[in-house]
Amino acid sequence: MSVPPSAAPPPSDWPETPTIAHVALPVAVPQTFDYRILPAQTVLPGSLVQVSLTGRKHVGVVTGVSTHSEIDAARLLSLETGYPQPPLPGDIRRLAAFVSDYYQSPLGLACSLAVPPLSAQPTPPKTVAEPLALTDAGREQLDIQFKQLGKRPAPAWRALWEIVQNGNAISIAQQQACSTAQKKYLRDWRAVGWLVPVRAVSAQIHTPSPLERESVPKGRERGKKHGAVLKDICPTLSSPVETTVFPPLHAEQRAAANAIEAALGSFQPFLLQGITGSGKTEVYLTLAGDIVAHGGQVLILLPEIHLTPQFLARIHTRLPGVDTALLHSSLPDGERLYHWQRAAEGRARLVLGTRLAVFTPLPNLALIIVDEEHDPSFKQQDNVRYHARDLAVWRARVRQVPIVLGSATPSLESYHHAQNDRYRHLHIRQRADPQATLPKLVLTPASHDAADHQGIAPVLWEAIGARLTRYEQSLIFINRRGFSPSLKCNACTWEAQCPHCAVRLVLHTQPLRLRCHHCGHTQRVPERCPSCGNLDLLPRGHGTQRLEAALAQAFPNARIARIDRDSTRRRHAFGSLHRQIADRQIDILIGTQMLAKGHDFPRVTLVGVLGADNALYSADFRATERLAALLHQVAGRAGRSALAGEVIVQTDFPNHPLYETLVRHDYDGFARVLLDERRAAHLPPFSALALLAAEARDDHLLNTFLRDAHQQALELDNPAVRVYPPSPAALARRAGYNRAQMVIQSHDRRTLQHFLTMWQPTLAALRTKHVRWTIDVDPLQI
Repeated sequence: MSVPPSAAPPPSDWPETPTIAHVALPVAVPQTFDYRILPAQTVLPGSLVQVSLTGRKHVGVVTGVSTHSEIDAARLLSLETGYPQPPLPGDIRRLAAFVSDYYQSPLGLACSLAVPPLSAQPTPPKTVAEPLALTDAGREQLDIQFKQLGKRPAPAWRALWEIVQNGNAISIAQQQACSTAQKKYLRDWRAVGWLVPVRAVSAQIHTPSPLERESVPKGRERGKKHGAVLKDICPTLSSPVETTVFPPLHAEQRAAANAIEAALGSFQPFLLQGITGSGKTEVYLTLAGDIVAHGGQVLILLPEIHLTPQFLARIHTRLPGVDTALLHSSLPDGERLYHWQRAAEGRARLVLGTRLAVFTPLPNLALIIVDEEHDPSFKQQDNVRYHARDLAVWRARVRQVPIVLGSATPSLESYHHAQNDRYRHLHIRQRADPQATLPKLVLTPASHDAADHQGIAPVLWEAIGARLTRYEQSLIFINRRGFSPSLKCNACTWEAQCPHCAVRLVLHTQPLRLRCHHCGHTQRVPERCPSCGNLDLLPRGHGTQRLEAALAQAFPNARIARIDRDSTRRRHAFGSLHRQIADRQIDILIGTQMLAKGHDFPRVTLVGVLGADNALYSADFRATERLAALLHQVAGRAGRSALAGEVIVQTDFPNHPLYETLVRHDYDGFARVLLDERRAAHLPPFSALALLAAEARDDHLLNTFLRDAHQQALELDNPAVRVYPPSPAALARRAGYNRAQMVIQSHDRRTLQHFLTMWQPTLAALRTKHVRWTIDVDPLQI
């Protein structure tokens, strides 16, 4: 135990034997701290409290209460504030303790993952909580406006008018899917009393409006006609008296749902492997509907924040009226606390969130679902380096509930567990739409002639043009942001380098800057070579901005959207772009891996993949697995409706096993090949790894620390653990810090954990304020 600095003597009326609270604080110290509980305070294990430590206020979690402390009572500070939130339940405290032990992290930092933003006031989200219906006066006024506008009203106005003119209600999901202009119309119509909330609206069915009955629009006016129609995102727009009818689950979906439903009430992990577009989400929501109807709660984890709007809209459409909590780091603190409280009190029946949501208290938890379970985003890469998927499995076992790990491209760890019957393997091999088929896949040589083809192969140029003539959508995938990944001098060897990192600066044109994607450094683009004075500076390679410019020049009438981290920085930016895609306001999408998973774009019939070869021969042993999953996922965006799909991949290595299995849509075959390679190399999942990563500004101090750490590890003399010598990190310098690492390997996970526990104190003794280090258990990147 440790204690804060000396405090004033306790009041004379305090009892002789004080009650002590042992508090875990969010500091990088592997211990709890003792505080005195005031007579008027009621403190239980799991209580959230505010305390002082070295003059700073912290929110801590009470891990235990006793009448004894190793510290003199006169030196103890008292608890300052108790929060009205209920104590964290036992399973959450056990989860935090497991995180601390397994991931070699201080208990206080692990507990802090379960603490909501208590400094904020609970704030309901700024969304309409009820369907809206048009009053008689509103209908009369809108009819007058429509006649005044003639036959050419604004697309956003007309789309809303088409919904309400026949007495249809505007559902919650529709309101959330509205564009900015449409939301303004809704606010204005509500302000003058034309729209009012519908107090009791049953599940509804969509009656297509005349506008929605139109077939594929003709000519370039299709964007103006269909620009704001909400049908593609929310197909259940309806009158308030009819009943929703959803397509029934097909045989494989129903078999999967029945198997999972039969396991309710006990721990059973399932690997639900369904091809892209197979309707895994419908299986999730069918199960969720049954569980919610019986009073249970369902936790659904998604890998990335930008996937939540579409999934939330699906929930509102498929399960109208179900109280849903949304939890992710981009929410304002007040909204996040509001959702957390509803989930912790059992009022929210569905909890949808990213990796941090795995720590949410759920008193009636009945099922956990991890969608896209293979995604690396489930691994926290700083501070406490936990893997949310693995914690979800651990929590399901503690709570004795089933867990579903869903993916079209399972991680090799999960696939291996399914092959060994640790997980029950469920398959969905057909697409949910009976008219949809898997896309045709074509491999074509990569284009290296920037002058003629701008990095796009001729066959891909022709395919894009053909889709434009058929009013279909194309998706061009390249996993590089910016205009060009490098800027070089044509006369000498100069190349724009980041002054703080061991990487090249990326050329961006919006605005025109050189930018480092690792440390955030930016600088002006030089007018001439800083080395030789040459004016001929050439951008080398292609990024999303350069492709956008090239396609805009080649197809001036096409509506093009770029979707990457730069274009979606603003809150709700991705949701707005997603609506434009669904509303057919976009003809060509250019994007990074943000578009590769979880999205359903029925009009996308062509996917072009550029730059895939860059990851084929990476030094990271997981790189090929990640590339295979990414390519299978992005290929699955094409042909998700009755329209035939095509995928064109530019590669100089068409005979690589990855591309051969991609053409056959045979992810299982490639997974088995990779597992054989991992088994031969004694790599995960056939061994356990940990990584000691260290960084320092002084390279000598860094090498000295790692050399001493390596020597201490060898002195532990554990023959079942292999300690590799220090080596430079893949990114040897970042943000002014030199970086290096050590890999520790064992065939037995428990043996590795025991070794790390014994090694930690010696590492702490070696630590200096000039060297920062961390242990990463089960690292995703080496």
